[in-house]
Amino acid sequence: MSSSTLPAYPPPLAQDQLDELRDHAVDWALAHGFVVRPAPSSVGNQTIPVVTHAPFALFPSPFPRRCYEQALKLQPLFNALVESVAKDDLFLRETLESLSKVDDFVGRLYDIYKYVQQEGIAQPITLGLHRSDYLLHVPLDAPPKTEPVLQQVELNTIASSFSSLSQLAGNLHNFLVNRTNYFNDASLPSPDITLSALPRNSSIKDIAKGIAKAWSLYGSASAVVIMIVQPGERNAFDQRWIEYNLFDEHKIRLMRCTLAEIADCGTLQGEQRKLFVGQSEIAVTYFRAGYAPTDFPSQKEWDARLLIERSRSIKCPNIAYHLVGTKKVQQILAKPGLLERFVPDARHAKLVRDSFTGLYPLDGSPAGEAAAKMALENPEGFVMKPQREGGGNNIYGEDIPKALSKMTVSERNAYILMDLIRPPPLENIMVRQGRLIKGEVVSELGIYGLWVSDGSVVHMNETGGHLLRTKASSSHEGGVAAGFAVLDSPLLI
Repeated sequence: MSSSTLPAYPPPLAQDQLDELRDHAVDWALAHGFVVRPAPSSVGNQTIPVVTHAPFALFPSPFPRRCYEQALKLQPLFNALVESVAKDDLFLRETLESLSKVDDFVGRLYDIYKYVQQEGIAQPITLGLHRSDYLLHVPLDAPPKTEPVLQQVELNTIASSFSSLSQLAGNLHNFLVNRTNYFNDASLPSPDITLSALPRNSSIKDIAKGIAKAWSLYGSASAVVIMIVQPGERNAFDQRWIEYNLFDEHKIRLMRCTLAEIADCGTLQGEQRKLFVGQSEIAVTYFRAGYAPTDFPSQKEWDARLLIERSRSIKCPNIAYHLVGTKKVQQILAKPGLLERFVPDARHAKLVRDSFTGLYPLDGSPAGEAAAKMALENPEGFVMKPQREGGGNNIYGEDIPKALSKMTVSERNAYILMDLIRPPPLENIMVRQGRLIKGEVVSELGIYGLWVSDGSVVHMNETGGHLLRTKASSSHEGGVAAGFAVLDSPLLI
């Protein structure tokens, strides 16, 4: 961890005060749908529905206001960047052709991309529900009290989760401020936790708003939205809030199906290749699955993914958007001059580039060989990333030389190398299954983005709320669903 200007935190409350905060918070969470399904191993053989509160931070975590506002400004630029890159067929082929030969999962996605490009795109309308994730960074050798800077971890273009529970995390912290004032005391060294320092978050309604806009452009009042989900989804309530808001606010029905169910019940009808699941015409297909190889246990699931992509249904994401979200594209866009190819406004390009950390190839090029040498000589300064989402896939520190020693140059091409972002130290208290866990933590900010376009006509390019995930500083990974992190909200300082 690096030194920083973040304040002493959390407030040094007595144990009975912490217990009171926890009890209020857990009951509020259960009463307001801030819940997840527990892991099967924790409930035995029970067949009755069981939920537990979503894991959360007891106190909102301090986050520099200027960095938060910078992330908000960046999101419409990243939304437009995804669209520009996705429309550049030559760039995608140049980037993915060699990668597809060493990464079977990316290769199968790329095959779908080539198939629909050759057949002809049935639906020109694009819907992007993205999330750009950031960490604060202070260089290891920086002098004391160095101001942290915002650096991008990744840009998610598929299944950007927790848009609903993230808003509820903020609502929870607002409730605790109103109910207990967090036992604020002017004599305590921590910053006051006040409503004015907690930014408004409307991500539950914003994500539904983006889907509703795409649905309206499809042009069929009887058509429905379908959400592609994983079997046995534990995070179903984060998804259900979107479903309920679509119906309550926009009167749009949403169905939930797995890829296997699409393979069994999905058909394309007519010259327009309209997608039907059973008797229902599908206007929008919203993927909350399909981002990992485990989502495709058989050819059946791949057949379903191709069927959807060939259809007139508006895909979120379409296959081009999905591929733009790979780490390889992120790394190549960081090369000198490449970003500017897609972001012609010099001021905008600088804003985006300033958020990049060091990104390097690991292929057989001179740059790739140099990066591999750097990683072997100083593994603690880097992270190796494969083309995967969902947490638990990256390689850190002393594991990097071990991994590289087992790989051929060709196999290395399936990874990129990234400078390790070094967040400043902070303490907080996490609550998981009713238990208080105090320690040094790291917070990762995500900003949701909404994009809807039809050819050159942009119907929506907006931010869509925020997510803050907090984890123990000893944990490299940051996924809530994967068990590494808790949900949080920013306390702007």
